[in-house]
Amino acid sequence: MADNAGRVPMSEADLVHAFRGLPTAVISDNLDRLPGPVGLRAFHSGTPLVGRALTVRTRVGDNLAIHQALELVKPGDVIVVDGGGDVSRALVGEIMKAIAEKKDAAGFVIDGAIRDSAAFASSDFPCYARAAIHRGPYKNGPGEVNVPVSIGGCVISPGDIIVGDEDGIVNFAPAKAEDLLAAVKAFLVREEEIMRSIADGTYQGAYGVKATSIT
Repeated sequence: MADNAGRVPMSEADLVHAFRGLPTAVISDNLDRLPGPVGLRAFHSGTPLVGRALTVRTRVGDNLAIHQALELVKPGDVIVVDGGGDVSRALVGEIMKAIAEKKDAAGFVIDGAIRDSAAFASSDFPCYARAAIHRGPYKNGPGEVNVPVSIGGCVISPGDIIVGDEDGIVNFAPAKAEDLLAAVKAFLVREEEIMRSIADGTYQGAYGVKATSIT
C-alpha cells in the first residue's frame, strides 16, 4: 500500500541498501547539516559503507566489549565503537577485521585507533577511525554493547543507519529513512541541473552572478 506521498513502503533491508553509494554530503545537507562524527577518516580502499549500527562502549584502550560484540554481530551490522577518542592503543586490527568479515559485518566505525593499517588499506572492508598505532589493547573491560554511544561528538543509537564514503560518516534513525531517501534523490536531481547550467553558462548563483562572469 502506498503512503501519502504515493510511495510503496520498502523492506528494511531494501531501504538500508538504497543508501549505498549516496553522497554523505548530500545526506548531511538533508539532515540540517547536523549529524555525523567529526575527526574520523577512512582506512580502507574507499568502498562505500552502509548498514545498521551495532554499538559498543568500551574503556579507553580496552577491546573486550568489541570481542563480545563480534559474538552478536549479524550480516549488515556496522560495529560502532565508542573508545573515548583515545589513540594511545589500537582497539581493532587484522584478526578482528577477519572475524567481522567472516560474519558479513558491513564495517567498523572506531572512535579511537586501529592497527595493521596496511591490511585495511588493501581491503574493501570499510573501516573509519581516528588514527593507527602499533600498541595493542587491554582485554579487561568493562564495556557495554547495544547502548547509545558518542562518536566524534555525535550520538549514535543501536540500529541507526550508517552511511560512509570518502568524506566521512553520517547516521540517522530508520524512522527517518524513507523521507530522507526521497529528499536526497530530489537533491541530486537539482544538483545535476545546476551542473548542466554551469556547463552551458546559464547558471544563476545565490547572488545572481552568472557563472560566465566569475573569474
